Amino acid sequence: MTTPDTGVRVEPGSFRDPANRVFYADGQVLRGLDARAAEDWRALAASEFFPPLLAAGKVCGTEPVAPDRFRAPDGGPWAAVLRHERIPFVSHPYEWSFGMLRDAALLHLEVLRAALAAGFTTKDGSAYNLQWHGARPVFIDVGSFEPARDGEPWAGYRQFCQTLLYPLLLTAHLGVDFQPWLRAQVDGIPPEQMRRLFTGTRRLLPGVPTHVHLHSAMQQRHAAATTSDVRAQLRTAGYSRQLALATVRRIEKLVRRLAPRHAPSHWIDYQRTCTYSAGDRAAKERFVTAALTAGPPPGLVLDLGANDGRYARIAARHAGYVVAVEQDPVVVDELYAALRAEDQRRVLPLVMDLADPSPGGGWRGVERAPFATRARADLVLALAVVHHLAIGRNVPLAQVVDQLAAACAPGGRLVVEFVHPEDPMTRRLLANRPPGLFGDYRPDEFARLLATRCRIERRAELPSGTRTLYQAVVGG
Repeated sequence: MTTPDTGVRVEPGSFRDPANRVFYADGQVLRGLDARAAEDWRALAASEFFPPLLAAGKVCGTEPVAPDRFRAPDGGPWAAVLRHERIPFVSHPYEWSFGMLRDAALLHLEVLRAALAAGFTTKDGSAYNLQWHGARPVFIDVGSFEPARDGEPWAGYRQFCQTLLYPLLLTAHLGVDFQPWLRAQVDGIPPEQMRRLFTGTRRLLPGVPTHVHLHSAMQQRHAAATTSDVRAQLRTAGYSRQLALATVRRIEKLVRRLAPRHAPSHWIDYQRTCTYSAGDRAAKERFVTAALTAGPPPGLVLDLGANDGRYARIAARHAGYVVAVEQDPVVVDELYAALRAEDQRRVLPLVMDLADPSPGGGWRGVERAPFATRARADLVLALAVVHHLAIGRNVPLAQVVDQLAAACAPGGRLVVEFVHPEDPMTRRLLANRPPGLFGDYRPDEFARLLATRCRIERRAELPSGTRTLYQAVVGG
């Protein structure tokens, strides 16, 4: 949505808190505040806890700017305007691995704990309040901070449970991937649904009695009560900021102890079990490096089918930022753990099925932008992925090429690997398929299709003789 100010675009996902709205102008990420929110911001900026969080990069960089030229959606002036640092790539919690969601939850609790100790709290507890600098989470919802009032509970507790704690409990206790659940419900998993999953002895699993069953029962009990009624009851019962801090510490302790209960994944050992020879791997790395250094350094690289991140790491040496996409949550979790240990700030791993990428979601389908809208890269790596889409998922070869080309910004480069029908990996995929079903899956047909959408700059056969690499310019 564009406001009357030329070039000012309101963030579609920023409407739930009318006191502050995120918008974009002149390439900047800005936040407009009303009078109450501006007062809270001034108190926050003067506090002792907030500047250290900013300095440590745990809260996104924020500074005030002159509000005069920007207008609120109702046409009136903002009381204050903040400028935020730009996040390199905006992702959604249903694209994160278990370890990523757990670390995001822990940062949220750390920020809240520091705020409570200083007399502040956060209005929200949503996983969408966090983003990433590579493998490091960052809290972005500066407009969520407000002074804490004794006798009032943490307003974000329900959101925290539904978008962070409950998804973690699903994977830790039941071995269920949380990503489809979060993708299906923008507000997260309600306690009523969780309660039905944790019956019998499952009721006693860590975190479940208090944060699932008791939470669900309390919500049902107070369903007809107003927020002010609940606050009054808590004040009467002696609820205090110290009790709120103790609750946060207990949740933090619970989250730290949660570990994923993943089913084994055959993709974990892909680099050991795949058919690449040492010569193939070396030739492929040289080809990818040459593509990355062929022109100006790419700002954004997409590595589609990243697996263990070998080529994402190579790309990070030459690019501004790399988004490494992999379908298997277990593989992404392994990659994230490795990147986190390396303190890698330029590679963001994401869980994504390329045959079913994240659609638009939330209010009017635009509150959470689809992956295709967010991911227009200067260079796309699609290495050993075409055969999985064309044969493994029955996507017509022409549409596979269309999809890969569409992931590039105009004039961007595409580095794609075609695995021939006689390659052992392709033969394995074809083994249980009807004969003749994939007759157009041929090197010459792939090259023809690629040439209709791109200008092929160079190609190379790997030493094995069953794989071909292409470097092409989209729209060239």
